[in-house]
Amino acid sequence: MRRPSWRRGEAVPRRTRHDPPPPRRDDVGLARRALRRASTVLLLSGALVLADVGLTVVWQEPVTGVIALLRQGGLEDELERLPGPDGSALQRRVLASLGDDPERLAFLARRLKREQGHGDATARLRIPRIGASDVVVWGTDAGDLRRGPGFYPSQPLPGAPGTAAIAGHRTTYGAPFRRIDRLRADDAIHVDMPYGRFTYRVTHLRSVEPSAVWVLRRRAYDQLVLSACDPPFSAARRIIVFARLERATLRADGAASG
Repeated sequence: MRRPSWRRGEAVPRRTRHDPPPPRRDDVGLARRALRRASTVLLLSGALVLADVGLTVVWQEPVTGVIALLRQGGLEDELERLPGPDGSALQRRVLASLGDDPERLAFLARRLKREQGHGDATARLRIPRIGASDVVVWGTDAGDLRRGPGFYPSQPLPGAPGTAAIAGHRTTYGAPFRRIDRLRADDAIHVDMPYGRFTYRVTHLRSVEPSAVWVLRRRAYDQLVLSACDPPFSAARRIIVFARLERATLRADGAASG
C-alpha cells in the first residue's frame, strides 16, 4: 500500500488500521539478545569442532577415545579372570603328558582359541617403543575393534605355530596403533597370554594394499603381524609390522596383566 505524502507545515496524517505498528523497544531488545546468544552458541560450537579436529590430528579422536578407555577398564577385569595353565585337573594331566614347553604352549593356544568369542579379552599387548599397553580382544569386526586391538580369528594365537596377527585403529577408539609407523627393526613387542609370555622383535615394516592377504602366510619361523590403516584417516592402504618370535615362556600363574 502506498503511503500518503504531505508537505512541510501540514499535519502529519494519522496511522490507519492498515499500517503496520511500529516495533516496541522491548521487542527490539529481545531480538538483539537472542541474536547475541545465537552468535555465542555458534562461536562456541565452532571452537569445539576445531578443538576436536586438532586433537584428532595430533593425538586421537577424543570422544571415542574416552569410550575405549572405559571399555579397556572392563577388559582388564575379564583378562584377569581367564584361566591359566593350571586350569582343570584334566588339563594338568594333558600338559604333564606333553613332551616340552613348546608343545604345551601350542596345546594351550589352540584350547583358548576354541573358547574365545568375538570381543572377549584375550591378551595384553605391550610395545615399549611407542608406549602402548592394551588389552587385545578376539576378533577384528567393527564392534571388536571398538573395544581394543583384535586378533585375526583366521590366524593362530601366540604359542601355536604360524603367524599370529593383530589389527588396531590409528585415530579412533583409543588409537592403539597410532604410532606403529615409528617402530624400527629390533624393537621389542611383548604379548602376555594367560598361558605364556611371548617376545617378538620387529624385522621390518611395509605399506600394502588392503587385499594383500599374503602378509598372513606362515613362514619358516613363528611371527606376529600388526596391521592398521595407512595413512591415518584413510583406509586406502595398510601398514604392516612384521615381528619374529624371539622368546616364549610358559606361565604358571595365569595372570596376563602388565
